[in-house]
Amino acid sequence: MTEKKDNKNTQADFAMPEITFSTFIFSLNSSALVHLGMQPDPLTGNKSSNLTLAKQTIDILAMFDEKTKGNLTDDEKRLLTHILYELRLMYVKQTKEK
Repeated sequence: MTEKKDNKNTQADFAMPEITFSTFIFSLNSSALVHLGMQPDPLTGNKSSNLTLAKQTIDILAMFDEKTKGNLTDDEKRLLTHILYELRLMYVKQTKEK
């Protein structure tokens, strides 16, 4: 008796990116975009907003910005500054629409 292999991909089938400060910040950015309803939830494929969770994620990024002052490369600082600016604009826009 042979075991039938399921065609669904497992986590082991995908190579994970190297964990760096930038990939971590991009991960938080993606979470915030899902919570803002700008991107679909990767588990459900549906878009919905949860502004409380979006604000919490933006606040976490702001905390990293404050706590890492003077310890980031120029590229990391630009990335974090840009992402925070864009997420804050999207959050304000979402709160005004609700």
